[in-house]
Amino acid sequence: MDMPATGGGFADLVQDDRVHTALYKDPAIFDEEMDRIFKNTWVWVGHVSEVPQKGSFKKSWVGQQPVIVTRTKDDEIHVLLNRCRHRAATVCEKMKGKTSVFVCPYHGWSYGLDGKLRAVPHSSVYGEDLDKSQFPLVSLRTEQYNGMIFATFKDDIEPLEDFLGGAKKWIDLFMKQGAGYPVKVLGEHQFRFGGNWKIQLENTTDAYHFPIVHKTFLDSLDAETENVFDVLGQGGWVEDLGNGHSLMVMIPDLVDLEENLDAPIPERFAELAQELRDEGYEDLEVRRIVRAVGGGGFNLNLFPNVACSMAFFRVLRPVSVDETEIRHVAIGMDGGPEAGNRMRMRLHEHFQGPMGFGSPDDAEGWERVQRGAASGDDLWIMVNRGKEPLVDHPAGEAVTDVSAETGMRAAYQMWKRMMSA
Repeated sequence: MDMPATGGGFADLVQDDRVHTALYKDPAIFDEEMDRIFKNTWVWVGHVSEVPQKGSFKKSWVGQQPVIVTRTKDDEIHVLLNRCRHRAATVCEKMKGKTSVFVCPYHGWSYGLDGKLRAVPHSSVYGEDLDKSQFPLVSLRTEQYNGMIFATFKDDIEPLEDFLGGAKKWIDLFMKQGAGYPVKVLGEHQFRFGGNWKIQLENTTDAYHFPIVHKTFLDSLDAETENVFDVLGQGGWVEDLGNGHSLMVMIPDLVDLEENLDAPIPERFAELAQELRDEGYEDLEVRRIVRAVGGGGFNLNLFPNVACSMAFFRVLRPVSVDETEIRHVAIGMDGGPEAGNRMRMRLHEHFQGPMGFGSPDDAEGWERVQRGAASGDDLWIMVNRGKEPLVDHPAGEAVTDVSAETGMRAAYQMWKRMMSA
């Protein structure tokens, strides 16, 4: 293992203001992370709108483990390992859909959406040695918070709400993007980049890079919108929420989307507002929908694998020590006006879509970090920016500058805690 000169195990790899480069490039560390972190905490696997009806399912991951998220006829949500109990073949290959049973294509063992083994072809050959009740699909402990589904391999873990802690308030604020309607997934795209998963984990509450990496995005905006995205100049902040979670508020005026509804409607949403009025929506609802369409003013990072990022979910999946898969999941209003959801998709495509400005620029930066990490051995990554709390800030006494690396320090202290346990 590529350890720092002082030795001492995983704890020595994370200091208060720096982390060792080995965290990006050592395969042995990566393997330990999959066991000590991803098998020992709550991992986000989906949103309830992705399994909307009884019989719905979708594929997902917990670390490197493929799982299926299902909704049974009893309207219960289960998370099941996608692995037949006979010879380990996957029992589901479709990304999502509806079914009443999963059938292994290798030998035909079939399972219900609750994971129970239903039938085994030619089972008489087993004689009395096969008790079907002993061979269900492995079921993970599953809990939800405000539509977000989490699963864990650890049966004796703390309740999900305790794990989320201070992040719950911000999840609730994020979900106000439904404008009074339930939030639903509108679509997603996936891509991979050549870098370690923690490089992306760092990015979501890193405002320091925004005006540099995303200059082409800012140049594409009108003057009014560009002023909105002046993320370093609006009095925002970063906050450690505990358990590795962190918050970055970039646009304080857009923290609570149900406030300031009497503010002037931005010019870029004027046509949408008129279209909604023409469809018969009252002025207050028009304002609520328009304000929600633009997204919230903050990013919320939930350790270890998901972010509520202004107007979408960003989900990471570790593939290997130097490869990570990213899903950008667009969200909208379930039952809300089509015009509002259409506008949300156009805004998503502009920045985070596969042909947008944000994703390619971010991925380029992440890959450069991974390439640079190959240079030198006993070197450190600095995360010491903005350690001192802001004085007399309206958000409280524990917040730091919006460009501070507080989110990275929070995540790495949780990494240290879990890897040293």
